Amino acid sequence: MDCASRCGMGDRRPGPRRVIGADTSVLVRYLVGTPPAQSRRAGRLIDGEEQIGVSVVALAECAHVLRTQYGVARRDVVDSLIALVQRENVRVTDARTDILVAMLVRARAMSGRPIPDALIVGAALAADAVPLATFDTEQRRYGIAVLEP
Repeated sequence: MDCASRCGMGDRRPGPRRVIGADTSVLVRYLVGTPPAQSRRAGRLIDGEEQIGVSVVALAECAHVLRTQYGVARRDVVDSLIALVQRENVRVTDARTDILVAMLVRARAMSGRPIPDALIVGAALAADAVPLATFDTEQRRYGIAVLEP
């Protein structure tokens, strides 16, 4: 049993042990299609047979880059992230995919900057780190118990 399974972290879908970690630059190139040569290489990796590991931090940074650098609408960013993490060969390395998707679905219609909050709440729920200590009272909108220190 690997550390992720023993520690209750990560995805538990069966599959090969080898996982290639993908950082934000690969995710962004895959989702936006530019520059073409890097996009093709990212596509071969993510659309291939290898298991791809994606961290919550990479997803948050990807969302930020898509919104600020490429002007992608929040709803489209959320839908892209959901489609990415639900790929059969993609594993979220530090949260449960089902919880993360549920939080992103909630974030889709919210105002403000809900995507990073959704990822924070998803990681906290997956780690059973509840209540979530925060001064951001809007975290309650995800249905998580919060504690103001």
